[in-house]
Amino acid sequence: MPNIRRSSFLTLLLLAAAIAAAQQPPQTDTTIVFQPSRPDLIHEDVFENPSKAWGFDVMISNNGFGAGAFLRHEFSDNISGILTFAISDVKDEAEVEYFDLFGNSVIPGKKNRLIMMPLVAAVQYRLFREDIMDNFRPYVSAGVGPTMMYVAPYAYTTVLTDTASGITYTFTEEVEFFESLGRGQAKFTLGGYLSAGAYFGSPFGTLIGLSIRYYVVPFPQGIEIMEGVTVKNFGGFYITLNIGSFY
Repeated sequence: MPNIRRSSFLTLLLLAAAIAAAQQPPQTDTTIVFQPSRPDLIHEDVFENPSKAWGFDVMISNNGFGAGAFLRHEFSDNISGILTFAISDVKDEAEVEYFDLFGNSVIPGKKNRLIMMPLVAAVQYRLFREDIMDNFRPYVSAGVGPTMMYVAPYAYTTVLTDTASGITYTFTEEVEFFESLGRGQAKFTLGGYLSAGAYFGSPFGTLIGLSIRYYVVPFPQGIEIMEGVTVKNFGGFYITLNIGSFY
């Protein structure tokens, strides 16, 4: 009898526990949401490719070497604006340079040294953008702007006449380069260039290009380079290497 009573008591106790557990409401899941103390700490950002570039130009022509600088801005995928400044020597086709035994040079008949400094605002148009990969970007461009011609004396000529014999002697003395620049003067005109070239490599980061420019610099009043010869048109072809970067 005691065992039966003990079993009945345990059965009733388990049944009561089951009924009590069934009457408790089910527990729901809990979600914890964390918010930053600064609402503007997290925000969306849109990446834009750089559209501005700057750099330097190395120029080669029949007149020798030149140098320059440029600023470039892309207005669209095909059209860019570029501002260039260059400085180069200007020579006459009739110039012939001679050297003496001591290595000194002289150009007979040369009167003035000329340095050309054009500031040109140009428009570039990219060619075949849909047909050629971005690591080769050909273009054509044209621009116009003020051009300064710096005219400095190359040599001074002295004419002496022997009163006794009546013989005339002409002496030409070359002016040292930096002294010549100190005695020069600036003259201004309107010029420009036409250009065709291409940029190479990645379209962002380093900007490397090569172009051919044809400068047109008219000077209606003319400038003497060689004695007695007035030149009214300057410029010509320049092979230009562009080296720059985007920012």
